[in-house]
Amino acid sequence: MIWLSRIGVAVVSLLLAQSAWAETDNEVRSDRCDRGQFRVIIDVGHTAEVPGAMSARGKSEYDFNLRLATEIKQKLVDAGFARTVLLVTAGPARPALMKRVALANRSSAQLFLSIHHDSVPSQFKQTWEYEGKPHQFSDRFSGHSIFISNDNEHPEASLQFGQLLGQELKARDLHYTPHYTEPFMGRRQRVLVDPDVGVYRYDQLIVLRKTLMPAVLLEAGSIINRDEELTMASPERQAAISDAATEAVAAFCAARQPEQLDVRRRGKPDTLSAATAKSRR
Repeated sequence: MIWLSRIGVAVVSLLLAQSAWAETDNEVRSDRCDRGQFRVIIDVGHTAEVPGAMSARGKSEYDFNLRLATEIKQKLVDAGFARTVLLVTAGPARPALMKRVALANRSSAQLFLSIHHDSVPSQFKQTWEYEGKPHQFSDRFSGHSIFISNDNEHPEASLQFGQLLGQELKARDLHYTPHYTEPFMGRRQRVLVDPDVGVYRYDQLIVLRKTLMPAVLLEAGSIINRDEELTMASPERQAAISDAATEAVAAFCAARQPEQLDVRRRGKPDTLSAATAKSRR
């Protein structure tokens, strides 16, 4: 029976060796992410001049976007992503969109994340009075949504990050809204690419299809919904979303092979422009 004992020892030794190899492999995989060099652009949706949707209490979407994007940017910097940029543009809608795309494409960034907050089509809105003034609201829908474009230069990587972000939001008990799949949305109806974590296709979005790096747009929640507006403004919800975004960026960075990164823009200046230097915080 001595030979059986020796076989048992050999099997245990092999299993221990395999475990050690797995740990080493995991370490190698985590080391793939050079956080100090991995640049993320956090795009603040809309502008002060064209502030996007209005909330149920008359606050602009742009204000919500700026607060949440600033929080995400700081969390990423604190996590070691020191080259993260907060992208803020000014002016009319379309010129501002083209400007932010141009700045992003000159940035040598590996990821673009645009932050927005949602509303609903006009036919779903009702009127109520808040602080003596009439405002529009709709409590019919709530939740976030994630959008990618198949026309982006890196559609598979965009989907990969969108799914990672959706998974992290779901892990924090945050739900996505499924109403974009419904026929009543008309021209706003979208294809749900991942029904588990709420990733939709929106090919026409300029900031998704014209950026030269993987790009995702997050509608963080519905501010036309009276309850969700209050939740979206809370430090707890902003912290949950920014933590989810940070974990998703870290996982995306670690998963990307070095040769998959867009090396064509490496070596360019470590700034977007003098105009955007003020937006770094």
